[in-house]
Order: sequence, then structure tokens, then C-alpha cells
Amino acid sequence: MLGAVLLSPVLPRISEHFAATPGVDVLVPVILTIPALFIALGAPFAGAIADKFDRKRLLIVTMVGYAISGTAPLYLDSIQAILASRVLVGICEAAIMTCCTTLIADYWSGPRRIRYLGLQTLVTTVAATAFFALGGLLGADSWRTPFWLYAVAALAAIPMALLLWQPAAAHHGDPHHGERRPWPWRTLAVPSLITVAGGVVFYTLIVQLSYVLDGAGVSDPAAIGGVTALMSLATAVGAGLFAKVSGRGARVLLVVEFAVSGLGLLLIFAAGAVPVIVAGAVLTGFSTGLLLPTLLTWAVNRLPFAQRGRGTGLWTGALFLGEFLSPLLVGGLTAATGGLGPALAVIGVASLVLAGLVVTVLTVPSAPLNAVPAE
Repeated sequence: MLGAVLLSPVLPRISEHFAATPGVDVLVPVILTIPALFIALGAPFAGAIADKFDRKRLLIVTMVGYAISGTAPLYLDSIQAILASRVLVGICEAAIMTCCTTLIADYWSGPRRIRYLGLQTLVTTVAATAFFALGGLLGADSWRTPFWLYAVAALAAIPMALLLWQPAAAHHGDPHHGERRPWPWRTLAVPSLITVAGGVVFYTLIVQLSYVLDGAGVSDPAAIGGVTALMSLATAVGAGLFAKVSGRGARVLLVVEFAVSGLGLLLIFAAGAVPVIVAGAVLTGFSTGLLLPTLLTWAVNRLPFAQRGRGTGLWTGALFLGEFLSPLLVGGLTAATGGLGPALAVIGVASLVLAGLVVTVLTVPSAPLNAVPAE
């Protein structure tokens, strides 16, 4: 999450610096998006390593690797070398996200697990808003300056090494402790597929809202930043309320979340007035704030300790595959429909259709999320 929001404000300055590089208009945006692709590809493998060896050790090592690869553009002077460093950032981030979520599920169960998984989304959203503003502030001096923030990961690794612990499988009541468990493909097939779609919906406005506002006549960066912050606040509120609504089943929550997200996107398409666009963005932000912890809890609660790393890795990979596909899908739909507004409308309708499929076709449990036993 850090890279996408931290570097967005300085992309134009990176383009200027590498203006003589062939294909710079394509390569510079890839600096932003390529970590998401390698999170999607790397997270399942990170989960397998976490299950086989040691979650905590993998987390600490990749935090240091994240700091090293993240700060590499401070001294690299080739866009190809910077892209290679961003690939390493994605691989490290895949392990970090998988291990963090797996450890949350290992450390807590029941209502406490629900609360911390919701808190994870809330903190990520608030941090994203802060880093977006910080990236613009630091980038005023030089496009390289924001990359210094990656060094914080190395500092954070110190208290993590001291305070976190590697949980033991025997403490989780796993009767198959010591046995090699297969990959949880069947368990996570439906949650992962829905999560890919959820990732597309979640990231659509994160990427496209500034373009929507610009098309509506809002060109002031401060105003665009304010609306983006308001949407992020709505996302944080939704994530913060997740623990209170987790007594509902995944089926009920997903229907509401996808339906409200779809209505928000359709509202943005239908509106010409900026206040209505803001209302649609807030509506979509709030519902996606609930959506992510719903999908994550549904997936993680079904996993025993021995499969939790791989299962969490599969879910993380699915989410970031959705993030990577989101701008590509919107770009293709924009070309096919003749505008960004109609493209958002198509995604809105697809979100409503998915809500209907959750009710009628897809196998989604209706049992309360906070009542599912965790091993």
C-alpha cells in the first residue's frame, strides 16, 4: 500500500527525469503497479514458506529486504534498474502481508481476531491517506526523497523481532500437527475468486477518482486530495464497524457490500454535479471498507494452523491480482464504451450482478463470521 500512494504525486517528475528513455510514458506508471503484480504472484509461495518454516523469521527478513529494495531508487539512475528494485519490493511485500495476516489469525481467535482483522484494514486506509499527502510534500524537493520512507521498515523490524513470537502448532489444537497438509484449493476457491472481483472494485476509485473529478471540472489538487481523503475516511469507518456487524454471515455482508459499492459507482456515472460524485465515492469507500475484512475473515477462519500461511497467501495474491487488473480493466472498458463514466457504470453493474450471484449461485456461508471456530 505504501508504494502506490507514496509515489503517485511524484510520477510526473520521474517522467521528466527519464524523458530521454525510450518508452518512458509506459515504464514510469509500471513503477507504481509492478509491485502489485509480484505480490499477487509471490504471496502464495510466501505462505508456503511461512507454513513450512517460520512465520516470524520470514517477516523480519523481508522487512529488511523491503527497506533495502525500497530505498534503492535513491541511488539508481536507470529506469530499468528502478523497475527491478520495484519487483523486489513486491516480492518482499508479498511475504510481509502474508505473514502479518497469518500471525493475526494465529495469535487470536473469535471476536478478537475479527477486531484485529478489521483494525488492519482501518490502519492501512488511514496510513494510505497520510502517505499520499506525505509523498506530495517530500516530492516537492526531489522525486527521490519519498523513497527514504522505505527505510522505516528496517527500524520497525527491530521491535518486531523483540515483541513478536512464532506460534506453535501444538497450541492450536491441530490433531494433524506434524503432518504435511495439502494446499487448501477447495476451501479457498470461491473466496479467492470473489476476492479478485473485490480487489477490482476496491481499487477502482482509488486509481480513478482524481480523473473523475478532473472531468467534472475540479482541477485544484487540494480539492481532489480533500475528496480522496474523505473517501479514505469512509473506508476507515467501514473497516472500523466490521467487528460490530460480523455477527452477520459472509453471504449477507457480501451482498450488501457489493450492492452498495455498485450503487455508488452508478451514482458517480449518473451525476454531473460534484457533490453527488463525492456522495458516490463516500458510499463506495464505506462499503469497500467493510468488504475487505469480510472477505479476509471468511477465508482465514476456514483454515487450520498448518494451512493458514498458504491460505492467507492465496487470498493476498487474489486481492492484489484484483488491484493489478483494476486499471487495466477500466482502461479497456473506457476504450470500449467511449468514456471513464460508462466504464465505471459497467463495473458498478458487475458489482450488483455479483451481489445477486452470492445470493443465488455461489456457495457462501450464512453462519455468523464471529461464531466460526478457529483452530
